[in-house]
Amino acid sequence: MRKWTSFPLKEGDVSRQAHADFPDSAIYEREAGRSGFFGPATHFHHRHAPTGWTDWQGPLRPRLFDFNNLTDNAGHSPWSVPNLLFNAHCKMRTWRISDRMERLARNADGDELLFIHEGSADLFCDYGHLEIRDGDYVVIPRSTMWRLEPKSDMTILMIEATNDSYQLPDKGLVGNHAIFDPAMLDTPKINEAFQAQYSEQSWQVEVKRHGQVSTITYPYNPLDAVGWHGDLTVMRINWRDIRPLMSHRYHLPPSAHSTFVAQRFVVCTFVPRPIESDPGALKVPFYHDNVDYDEVLFYHAGDFFSRDNIEKGMVTFHPAGFTHGPHPKAFAAGREYKKKFTDEVAVMLDTRDALEISEAAFTTENADYVNSWKAKP
Repeated sequence: MRKWTSFPLKEGDVSRQAHADFPDSAIYEREAGRSGFFGPATHFHHRHAPTGWTDWQGPLRPRLFDFNNLTDNAGHSPWSVPNLLFNAHCKMRTWRISDRMERLARNADGDELLFIHEGSADLFCDYGHLEIRDGDYVVIPRSTMWRLEPKSDMTILMIEATNDSYQLPDKGLVGNHAIFDPAMLDTPKINEAFQAQYSEQSWQVEVKRHGQVSTITYPYNPLDAVGWHGDLTVMRINWRDIRPLMSHRYHLPPSAHSTFVAQRFVVCTFVPRPIESDPGALKVPFYHDNVDYDEVLFYHAGDFFSRDNIEKGMVTFHPAGFTHGPHPKAFAAGREYKKKFTDEVAVMLDTRDALEISEAAFTTENADYVNSWKAKP
């Protein structure tokens, strides 16, 4: 067993409460913490913005990708599109699909999380039929057979929990029904739509294992269950069903918005909420050091209030090793309390292990993103 060294200290001119009531001499707060936002932390107060660099050289840097510009992420199979950001425990891809899948998919490498960025579809799987739409998260347990019949063109964010599973976060003091009640989770039904797809015609299943795809042929449709019982199934929740934790006096860390948790990463959802109203409270995300986690944000909709010039379908990647936080314009607007409500929707992926960037992702990078924190003359 290990235990963090813990002896709270203070030095110089400081606030007693993190993220609030900063000293007049230093309005820029920086959090240096371990284990994401769950471990020990120190809060520094600076005279200048911690992101006020004038030059940046080397491979470690904040990155911006426009996944709308990908050219090889369309097709009938989710296994035909490339990984974009990945490590041994997590794979992120985007997938565009317009026509019905002619084969079933099965991921034997880990649970799959689909976030429906655009479009809608009928999903058929081992457990039955489920209608899905934009804004839905769909958790597909490892080795589940499934397919989609799109009702409109779809763009899907896919996050694989490699050799792992998705679970719900521990909601602690706020209780099991906060953020979203588990009763809000929808599951597939063996309904008329599912029964109508029973077939004695030949069907094939594409099984992904160790990143390689094998094809199994059946003389019938293997989605032929007539019933099931248990507590393992496909489940769906829409971001519109999420009721975010809020505090009018304190800016909550991203971990307060956790939606799904794996062993080596967490998926969070930022949804519209009131901005902190207390005069002394920080009203934008605080500057913080990425000490142990890589941070990825997929922008789904709205105006992300701590960033400039971000459009839906774009992705920011802030690897561990440097301080990041709001852009200068956003920080100034927060100080002036111009906005009273956020209207952003974004999916955050925080990984304990360093992510690699694929060649496909690099083709969409805006290399000037590192300069977006520079103060404008």
